[in-house]
Amino acid sequence: MANNYSAEYEKTSDALPGQSLDWLKVIRADAFKCFSDKGFPSLREEEWRYTNVAAIEKKLFTPQFNVEVNEIDKELLQNYQLDGVFTIVLVNGRVSLEHSNLEGLSDNISVLSMVDALDQKPELVEKYLAQAVNDKEHSFVAFNTAWFSDGLFIHVQANQVIEKPIQLLHIVTQADLLATTRSIVVVDEMAEASIIETYVGVENVYLTAAVTEVFVGKNAVLTLYKMQSEGDKAYHFGGIYVKQDKESRFTHHNFSFGGLLARNDIHTDLNVASECDLNGLFLGVKRQHIDNHTRINHAQPHAMSRELYKGVLNQRARGVFQGRVIVAEDAQQTNSEMNNRNLLLSNDAEVDTKPQLEIYADDVKCAHGVTVGQLDEKSVFYLQSRCLDEKTARNILTFAFANEMVDKIKVESLHEKLLLQLLQRFPQEGVEKSWL
Repeated sequence: MANNYSAEYEKTSDALPGQSLDWLKVIRADAFKCFSDKGFPSLREEEWRYTNVAAIEKKLFTPQFNVEVNEIDKELLQNYQLDGVFTIVLVNGRVSLEHSNLEGLSDNISVLSMVDALDQKPELVEKYLAQAVNDKEHSFVAFNTAWFSDGLFIHVQANQVIEKPIQLLHIVTQADLLATTRSIVVVDEMAEASIIETYVGVENVYLTAAVTEVFVGKNAVLTLYKMQSEGDKAYHFGGIYVKQDKESRFTHHNFSFGGLLARNDIHTDLNVASECDLNGLFLGVKRQHIDNHTRINHAQPHAMSRELYKGVLNQRARGVFQGRVIVAEDAQQTNSEMNNRNLLLSNDAEVDTKPQLEIYADDVKCAHGVTVGQLDEKSVFYLQSRCLDEKTARNILTFAFANEMVDKIKVESLHEKLLLQLLQRFPQEGVEKSWL
């Protein structure tokens, strides 16, 4: 099927943005060759041994280069557009300014579609594109580099603080569509920002392939949220690749609920005395497959990282967590902690978890822990002894397990939306929203 994509690329590549830029044509050509040579990732690759993407290979998804305003499902837009935020809407992989709202955003903060950024600020895009991740990472990254049709370029200048989060709302409206976006987020020295990535779509088969490169400057602070709630038949690949400067702080909250098959990559490189917090919750039902792959690279001394991922799986769903922490030889006095906790609600649910610590320094404090199991029967019995039936007791314990991650969210409208997602995906009987 990679050959089919190669043939399609030859027909449509001229419509991709930035084709008049020689440096970008070289980057795209190298990425296209890398993908053509390797094809999609296979189970033979260690980083993909638990996730089979053969179903994606069997179908040719095609991009859309022109977005019609009337194509957008207004109900879907209203359901996921958050209150109290700046909003950029991307439809089928292209920015739709008609449905976006940046009113009141400071002039010192640039938010451009990638199409406009390549036209207006090509030298700035060239400085950052493919610098946080390269095509050798794996062939999905190469696929994205070759095919991206749009995305966002966000630049927060030094000493600026964004008073409201910026929501990047990705919507897919058609079946068999390829929505491929490449975004760049730059937060300069002493600046502070919050960004929310939201992915939703129709209940049909389609493919989302999104890569975001992030650069956090010295003493800068960035909080990045991701809520993936795509259609039940959708395929999703999302990659977040981060470069942190000295004494910077990066926090990521990853909520993965939708899609038939979803893969999330979150990789970050830490500099001297920088901090990183990775939090995640994935919920799987029916035959969903949700794979989370994290990598924290401690390249310099005095850095700190904390990671907590939780999974709740029901019916025949399968979850994957691969967490890797690398401490380089020069990264003395590193402090790192990683935890993965998984709750299986049926005998057919499955989770594969693979925490890894690679430590090449001797003056460090590193730890990791993993749990996989079902609800504690003693806790169920305790609630039953307080006049609750067994079903309600199990529902309450399940929500309490998942809600720890939702409670970390301080953006009120996003917190509200995440609670609704929990209630939609698991039994509601005996559980009041006000409890959560």
